[in-house]
Amino acid sequence: MKDALELRRAAKFSDDTRGLLKTVLTTDGYRILVMNRLREEARRFHVPGVNALLRSAQQAMAGIEIGKEVSLGEGVYFVHPVGVVIGGDARIGDRVRFYGSNTIGTASDNGYPVIEDDVWIGAGARILGPVRVGARSRIGANAVVVNDVPPDSVAVGIPAKSRPRTDRDL
Repeated sequence: MKDALELRRAAKFSDDTRGLLKTVLTTDGYRILVMNRLREEARRFHVPGVNALLRSAQQAMAGIEIGKEVSLGEGVYFVHPVGVVIGGDARIGDRVRFYGSNTIGTASDNGYPVIEDDVWIGAGARILGPVRVGARSRIGANAVVVNDVPPDSVAVGIPAKSRPRTDRDL
């Protein structure tokens, strides 16, 4: 239920029961989070096959691939889930927004990203390797992040360079 409340806020739906129902019934992000929460419980209780089955359902239904050991925080919001890949054992904080066609992970087993709370990840952005993206940071569209991003920063470019945020839209 907490995920639905966070997603309702992120999607800018009204604060009444109707807005909550609209969130639950119409957003891909909510269905993705529900399936991911079920996957996490299946892993925790060592229920064979459920994680793989739900992972396949996520891919077929929403075009998103979330690795079997990924943990998603509360209120993670997939604005456009198609093409999002979150691999390995990446850790995603609370209220992180994905704007589509993102890759979070690495091609080798040298470690996976940690994305802290309230981060926005622009369309086409890549966050690769054992990097940490600090809280309240913004990753620009098509940026390729291969180094740590401090909290309250904006990362843009290939490879991405970080600069302090000057806006305060929180």
